[in-house]
Amino acid sequence: MWTFPEVLTGRYVRLEPLSLAHLPEFLKRYDPEVFRYMSRSPEGTEEAMGAHLEALLAEPGRVNWAIRPTPALLALRPFPGLVGRISVIAPDEANARLELGTLIFKPFWGSPANKEAKYLLLAHAFEVLKAQRVQFKVDLRNERSQRALEALGAVREGVLRRNRRLPDGGFRDDVVYSLLQEEWLGVKARLLARLYGPEGRP
Repeated sequence: MWTFPEVLTGRYVRLEPLSLAHLPEFLKRYDPEVFRYMSRSPEGTEEAMGAHLEALLAEPGRVNWAIRPTPALLALRPFPGLVGRISVIAPDEANARLELGTLIFKPFWGSPANKEAKYLLLAHAFEVLKAQRVQFKVDLRNERSQRALEALGAVREGVLRRNRRLPDGGFRDDVVYSLLQEEWLGVKARLLARLYGPEGRP
């Protein structure tokens, strides 16, 4: 049976189980631009953000982590507190596939946090669980996240039109990206070089 570590630690980030105890830090970091393209896009109130976190935690099969900075990341971005969260969505052991979803708060955009958080879970998925496919879905309007996935080495597969209903009643078109088991070694080498330079390790 597939299992996921409660805690994962790299050079720049530490992943810990997400809980409602993180609500004050989500409120502190709230920025409408960060949540703009989320299918669950809360307002910056305690009630709305609490409901947002409760929905993430209640989703069947979903595994969520809060992302914390290590001293190495704080040396680059001196903003103590939560970096964001990352989730495994709909893990499907029978078909050896899962989806990753990430939210990074604005002070850490462009930092190593997003890349390393993804690296930690991709390594677990492909090397420990032997997953054959990891996918990502991004709002078609979110060009910044699409560029980040393409820089990661993920393959753009296409667009799922009107795939999710948004809180305002409209619909979201999702761009689907994926990585396959046989692509992982090349992606891993590029990720390690981008994260850690010539030494290529955390």
